[in-house]
Amino acid sequence: MSGSVAEPVRDPGLQPERTRLAWRRTTLSGTVAAVLAMKTALHGGVSVAGMVVCAVCSGLWLGFLALAHRRIRALAASPEPPALAPRQATATVLITVALAVCAAALLF
Repeated sequence: MSGSVAEPVRDPGLQPERTRLAWRRTTLSGTVAAVLAMKTALHGGVSVAGMVVCAVCSGLWLGFLALAHRRIRALAASPEPPALAPRQATATVLITVALAVCAAALLF
C-alpha cells in the first residue's frame, strides 16, 4: 500500500456564503439591539440625554451597517474574496464595543 489518503475536495463557494449569511444575521441583531436601546433611552419621555443616546446609537448602527454592507458585497463579488482588511476589522470591533458601552450606560 502507498499509505496516501485522498484529500477531500473543498468547495470554496460555501465559506463565503456562510460568512455572508453571518454578516447579515449580525446586522439584523445589531438593528434589533439599536432599536431596543433607543426605545429604552426614550422610555418615560423625551430628554436631552435620551436624544443624545439615540443619536449615538443611530450613528454607530449606521457605521456598522456600512461596514457590513461593504463586506457582504466583497464576499459576493468574487469566488475567492480577499481577507477582511485590518482597518475594517478594527472599525467593526470598535463600533461593537461602543454599542456595548451605550447598552451598559442605559442600564445604569
